[in-house]
Amino acid sequence: MNKYLLEIGTEELPYKFVNTGLVQLKTAFEKLLKENNIGYTNIKSYSTPRRLTIIIEGFEEKQPDTIKTLKGPIANIAYDENGNLTKAGLGFAKKNGVDESALYKEDNYVWAKIEQKGKSIRDILSNNIENMVLKMQGPYFMRWADLDVKFQRPIRWVVSLLNDEELKIKIANVESSRYSRGHRFKSDKVEIKSPDSYENALYEANVIVDSQKRKNVIVESAKRKAEEANAEVYFDDNLLEEVTNICEWPVPVVCNFDKKYLEIPEKVTVTVMAVHQRYFPMYQKKENGGKLLNSFITITNYIGDNFENIKAGNERVVVARLDDAIFFVKEDTKKPFESYVEELKGITFQKGMGSVYDKTQRIVKLSEYLAKTTNAPLDTVKRTALLCKADLVTNLVFEFTELQGFIGADYAFNAGEKPEVVKGIKEHYYPLGADSELAESKEGQLVGIADKTDTIVAVFAEGKKPTGSADPLGVRRATLGIIKTIINKNINIDIEELIKKSIELMPVEIKDKNLLFDEVKTFFEQRLNILYTEKYRHDVVDACISNSSVLKDLPNFVKRLELLNDAIKLPEFNKFNEAANRIIRITKDYKTAQLPNEALFNNAYESKLMECTKSIDENKMTLKELFNALQKTVPYIDQFFDNVLVMDKDDKIKENRLNLLYNLKRKFDKIADFSKLVI
Repeated sequence: MNKYLLEIGTEELPYKFVNTGLVQLKTAFEKLLKENNIGYTNIKSYSTPRRLTIIIEGFEEKQPDTIKTLKGPIANIAYDENGNLTKAGLGFAKKNGVDESALYKEDNYVWAKIEQKGKSIRDILSNNIENMVLKMQGPYFMRWADLDVKFQRPIRWVVSLLNDEELKIKIANVESSRYSRGHRFKSDKVEIKSPDSYENALYEANVIVDSQKRKNVIVESAKRKAEEANAEVYFDDNLLEEVTNICEWPVPVVCNFDKKYLEIPEKVTVTVMAVHQRYFPMYQKKENGGKLLNSFITITNYIGDNFENIKAGNERVVVARLDDAIFFVKEDTKKPFESYVEELKGITFQKGMGSVYDKTQRIVKLSEYLAKTTNAPLDTVKRTALLCKADLVTNLVFEFTELQGFIGADYAFNAGEKPEVVKGIKEHYYPLGADSELAESKEGQLVGIADKTDTIVAVFAEGKKPTGSADPLGVRRATLGIIKTIINKNINIDIEELIKKSIELMPVEIKDKNLLFDEVKTFFEQRLNILYTEKYRHDVVDACISNSSVLKDLPNFVKRLELLNDAIKLPEFNKFNEAANRIIRITKDYKTAQLPNEALFNNAYESKLMECTKSIDENKMTLKELFNALQKTVPYIDQFFDNVLVMDKDDKIKENRLNLLYNLKRKFDKIADFSKLVI
């Protein structure tokens, strides 16, 4: 089986680029092989901080030969009256390298068939690899030496093997060979005899090139170390990914610090260790209480047995950071927590949108509105809103910005605030990510929605709405956070009214408030659509969004979506959908609030459809009951259209019939806009 190996060796890559760079490289090879009609069985990819590697397996040695048919000029232009080729005909033959005798006429045109020999995989790879690699993209790409090309870090070596032979290439003036590099502290050169020997050869040189295997080593070895100390270690996925991509030969080392540092908030201690120092905190076993211990595990990229210096160095660093944290906590708690609210006047929220203090006052007003409309406890909601940003001006959050909210909650607790307020301050930032937990408390939910809405409206008011490459202040995440919170926690909030109130509170003059409202509303609807098309058919989601002001009742939207998703699977749904669409089509440009005048009916089928319509009170029915009732109208709708001319010559009769149909259409609209379905 044919195999090709490409290893790009570099100086240490940023950990975030390791995975994205490897994906780019693999995708580029897949595209190259597809475009050149080269079949293959598999593409493996490996990475460490110092290398990106691709191994292609089972490929064909060359492209298949093809015969290409080329269309030339019109026959009477290609040949003269004597049947001889004209300049146009000769030019066509010469351009395509075809002998004159190989030309033939068909459909009054001149044609030529050209046999194209397939290129070898050797030529395809050697002619394209450098260009593919140097087209890779990422943040902070750099030039080095006197080269014009850019890459994430300087390229230091290249391995290029076709089976067990070298395939010579050059990338950024670095010529390929069969020599890789082992661990930085062990070997300068590692001979790679073939793609099959690659992984094992580097393992012998203390490099685990398979990132998944490296990650497994980290997890299992750290667990063993923790078990030796009768403790447990928990792995945050992001931290584990980062540590995996900053080492080639992971070895765990257990370190300790003084127990006095456990007196500061646990979140601070864990953040110092995990976020700032890339350590894995250790905890008591659950049966022993599960509390944080004054120990942690650091993963070293080390070969050897002497860990004393490593241990001492990491302990010294973490203690210095924890000493800072203790100092900041003492300084911050010298004055009342509420006093920090006034200091928010010194922090700009967004250019033109006032200070964070101004934003806080807007959050208070929006939260008050939400508390009243949802019957939430007004006092604790307003108090949470007032204090939710106070920790932004504390020393501890200034140093550890990722702790905003958590520190505010801790300081509020120490200041004697109500438990609901403490929890609300912490939770109002939730969800912190796409799959993160949602706020559980009413205070956290409502203040969080108010805060996020203010941010979204402010960004749009400044004309800085998200684009494909930019998302100011995380507006997309904020919008999804609002949607998920309202739906998953079943909160009755009219987002349209909330947007309008937020627009009124903006500190800048807005020339066209209706336009701003429409932009924000549309953005919410787009995010809602994207969120639910991950699970449901696009046309089904579109039908449930388009039929009404969907943002006024998001929990109702989900119920309608689930109902319609089940309904489209019914064998009788096609007839139901066609009946709905017959009404939609004929009332497309017709809107009225009038009820039909039964005295103008002159056809029995009008009366039957009217009786059906009157029997359906959509405001007192569940969605399921409404759907079942509308199903019963289908035969009456069919009979009506088969026997009644809606567009009667008498305008009064025509309008009355349209009134009848439009009123029935409004009942269908309570479920979805059935014209959006693709059946």
